[in-house]
Amino acid sequence: MPATSAGVPPQYSSAMDAVRKTVASEGLFGGLYKGMGAPLATVAVFNAVLFATNGFMQGTMRSLTDRSELNASEATVCGGVTGIAAAIVATPTELIKCRLQAQISGAAVSYSGPVDVARSVLAARGIGGLYKGFVATLLREIPGNALYFGCYEACKSAFVRARGLTSKSELGAAELMVSGAAAGLGFWAGVYPTDVIKTKIQTDSESAPRYRGIADCTRQLFRQGGWGALYRGVGPCLARAVPANAVCFLVYELCAERFHAHLI
Repeated sequence: MPATSAGVPPQYSSAMDAVRKTVASEGLFGGLYKGMGAPLATVAVFNAVLFATNGFMQGTMRSLTDRSELNASEATVCGGVTGIAAAIVATPTELIKCRLQAQISGAAVSYSGPVDVARSVLAARGIGGLYKGFVATLLREIPGNALYFGCYEACKSAFVRARGLTSKSELGAAELMVSGAAAGLGFWAGVYPTDVIKTKIQTDSESAPRYRGIADCTRQLFRQGGWGALYRGVGPCLARAVPANAVCFLVYELCAERFHAHLI
């Protein structure tokens, strides 16, 4: 839930209140899935870039260390570098999604859909307009993906030790899903305030901007609501991260195993 101006009561009192009011005013799919066109259209590209870049980095790291499996620290470094590529893909997609989601039902609608957002931004600001908030996205993606892939490998290593296995390839689906869930929690718990700031910057007015940059946005949010303003909505975000990333990593590992089997 977004932070509000000083002295103005928040639009929603809790996550469930936000769900009830959104569904009542905009419907189930129109409200809860607002702004999902752009992420859905590009999720395959984003995950392909994310996992391909990380795979390349891990392959390079294995060559440098002359080991078949990386430890958590090495995976963390690879994840951090992966975050650079992730930010390049994520920034325009996130900008489109955030601007659509920021529209309030009943108010004058600025955009009719993802394509309309992209067309409007390109006409007004050019390609650079789609990369508004790029630095903030970098500050989210680099440490976030360092935690993401680092937590994943750390959790898998813990399962290997606990079960007395010799390789991470011996882990089952349940352990991979738990490791993926831990990765998702690690990402969002570590960078959620940065994501709030990024969203504020990307949805800021073009004609009369409220924020002069990342530092100014952070100061204003903190002045309005302290740490709570930077963590508002973190509960639903973490609840979503668990199943989403459990499934994501399981599917990735199964696909990687199949591709590897066909290549041998």
